[in-house]
Amino acid sequence: MKKNTIPEELRSNCEKCFGLCCVALPYAKSADFAFNKDGGTPCPNLQADFRCGIHNHLREKGFRGCVSYECFGAGQKVSQLTYRGNDWRDHPALAKEMFDVLPRMQQLHEMLYYLNEALCQEEAKSIYRDLQTVVEETELLTNLNSESILSLDISAHRGKVNELLLRTSELVRAKVTLKKNKSKHRKIGRGSDLIAAKLRGADLRGANLRGALLIAADLSGADLRDADLIGADFRDADLSGANLTGCLFLTQAQVNAARGDIHTKLPPALRIPEHWLRVG
Repeated sequence: MKKNTIPEELRSNCEKCFGLCCVALPYAKSADFAFNKDGGTPCPNLQADFRCGIHNHLREKGFRGCVSYECFGAGQKVSQLTYRGNDWRDHPALAKEMFDVLPRMQQLHEMLYYLNEALCQEEAKSIYRDLQTVVEETELLTNLNSESILSLDISAHRGKVNELLLRTSELVRAKVTLKKNKSKHRKIGRGSDLIAAKLRGADLRGANLRGALLIAADLSGADLRDADLIGADFRDADLSGANLTGCLFLTQAQVNAARGDIHTKLPPALRIPEHWLRVG
């Protein structure tokens, strides 16, 4: 099994990107964004060197959505490999195509992120070879030229990947012996609407919380070990003192969207966000 770390190529590196997410992606004025922006339009905060002018103050300035966005390394891949260092400012004819390639590359890199985590699970060793094969297939897709990437059937490939991720989840969660008091949370599962739910101290070990809506939920002190958290929405969820060690498919973006404290236990590959450490 691999060591449970995130490969550098699957971590966003803004230093090697042309600020693609700050231009390509649209957003609407909301609690996550301070104003409307159309796709393909540079954010006013994007500077000439492709850096964000308010990067260290995004949450305070009303851009929590930016803090919660993760490209999984797709930005630098598109910038440096797909387009060989040719940026959209100096090569405007490439701009639209580049902006169209980014979200597709992001999906492929997200799949690689989850697949690499699956390869770290001892319980998934029976499907290790299948996982490795799909990792190699996905990596080849990320190395295609722009025209080929735009013609890919991303949904079909995601279906193949998801089948293995689901199997991994089942194998890992099967080892968990649930306590009897878990029965009061028996209705909690995949895609559950748990917005503002009171789950303080809940025993959610081994739960299937794929795609669950946990917006503003109170999960303080909850036990989420070995839970499948792929796609779970943790915006403003309280993870203070929660135990997420060994949970499956949690991303830094999900952690950044939540609230927590120094007592929150995260997987070793993830870090405590700066805003968790601020008082007030």
